[in-house]
Amino acid sequence: MAKRLVVIPEKCSGCKICEVVCSIHRFGVNNTKKSAIRVMVLYPHPVIRMPIFCNQCREPKCQENCPTEAIVRKNGIVEIDEDRCISCQQCVVSCPFGAIFLHEDIPVPFKCNLCGGVPQCVRECPNNALFYQPEHILGQAQRVGNALKYTHMKEVLYIEKGEKKRLRYVESGREKEED
Repeated sequence: MAKRLVVIPEKCSGCKICEVVCSIHRFGVNNTKKSAIRVMVLYPHPVIRMPIFCNQCREPKCQENCPTEAIVRKNGIVEIDEDRCISCQQCVVSCPFGAIFLHEDIPVPFKCNLCGGVPQCVRECPNNALFYQPEHILGQAQRVGNALKYTHMKEVLYIEKGEKKRLRYVESGREKEED
């Protein structure tokens, strides 16, 4: 089952712990400029904090524009094959999300590789702004939220406990729960 890294920007505090964790896990150094996830913070009002990372596109533009076919999919994860890469940086320019990065100490561009399927940023995010979830539930919160716009319900939350997911909503000041 394919999984995706997902962010809830409203929960992101801009602490950049995800950046530190990524650089330590990936390159063994505490250097956020060597992180494959970057928190973009925009000011003034409203303040926007948005982690930027590789979206693991189904048809990656970076792969499409790589002249040496160095962008490959291994076990469902889009990766840069360092042996094939000539560091032309076409992938950096091609990425519509700005999620491929450069650093002078690293000979080729780099991007999120989902830590081989166990993203460390998700584990360490103090606000639970990052999730690694199956693709088939992407958009579930938006679908429920859109449906509830036409009702008198005020709030919808997904609560994850182990493998069980529960829907909790607030209706006219009373909480209701559904499995």
